[in-house]
Amino acid sequence: MPASPPAHVGAPVLTVLASVASVQVGAALAKQLFGAVGTTGTVAVRVGVAALVCLAVVRPRRRDLDARRLGLAALLGLVLLALNLTFYASIGRIPLAVAVTLEFVGPLAVAVVGTRRPADLLWAALAGAGVVLLTGGGRALLDGSLDPVGTALALLAGVGWAGYIVVSKRVGAVLPGFQGLAVAFTVAAVVAFPAGLVTAGTALLEPRVLAVGALVGVLSSALPAALEMAALRALPTATFGVLMSLEPVGAAAAGLVVLGERLSPIEVGAILVVCVASAGAALSPRPARKVAQWPTPQQDPTPTEPQDPTAGRPTGGRSTSTSSSSGPGSPVSAPPVG
Repeated sequence: MPASPPAHVGAPVLTVLASVASVQVGAALAKQLFGAVGTTGTVAVRVGVAALVCLAVVRPRRRDLDARRLGLAALLGLVLLALNLTFYASIGRIPLAVAVTLEFVGPLAVAVVGTRRPADLLWAALAGAGVVLLTGGGRALLDGSLDPVGTALALLAGVGWAGYIVVSKRVGAVLPGFQGLAVAFTVAAVVAFPAGLVTAGTALLEPRVLAVGALVGVLSSALPAALEMAALRALPTATFGVLMSLEPVGAAAAGLVVLGERLSPIEVGAILVVCVASAGAALSPRPARKVAQWPTPQQDPTPTEPQDPTAGRPTGGRSTSTSSSSGPGSPVSAPPVG
């Protein structure tokens, strides 16, 4: 009788999969708020809840926040806000799984930029092929079966995710623990909430909206943070990256169950191609390098991290993460959205 996988391996794997599910269900629930308060209002509630949670847990130390550090954290907040706005605007027009898959282009680009290794270029080309397949070679955009504005917004969210990885690395190098992220979410909330009030009015303060927004914050940030922190203590970075590459699959499941979004066989195939590319990049060996240890919007305030910039986000949505790994499947693959 074959031996069953050791508990110390099986439990962390299930923990990562639970994190993936949590992020994508959070994004699906957020989409249900669009009819009441729009995308801007939803983002305002989302980042407002995240800011309150971060400030309550982290409590940034004023002595650590000189002008340079504060400026970097504020820049991260604006990048986070832009990432959330573009991602939520995209899922308002296209299926959640399609948006998450297109968004993966950002961290994958960061993972392979500047490389000359054939394997990395192969994974990048495979991801590009998946995107082409997802759009039917552009035909889906022309015939209206895939909204071109939503597609462009998802790709723009991927650019924001890439920018988030780059900026958060700098923030993590100068601010210990979760302090930079707490300041970043606070800046994002200060900018987003007035805009949300202008676009959504008093509906933004309705108990149902605040309750769902709080639930989205927990599912997209707090719960994945705890789950990923626990998993990272027991799993190799490459394994973690491969598992996080399943984000688009999780988005497809959440979209179907929560939102009733059905995908065509071609869309499913394209999503799987991008997942394989992401997993392949996560498995590719990286040269050893010294990096600052810092948490992601989906990780614990303690400075314990893998070693690559994209290891969501989020994603999200995945996210709420600021990782320092370099395979698109690492912690940031759950972007700070959702």
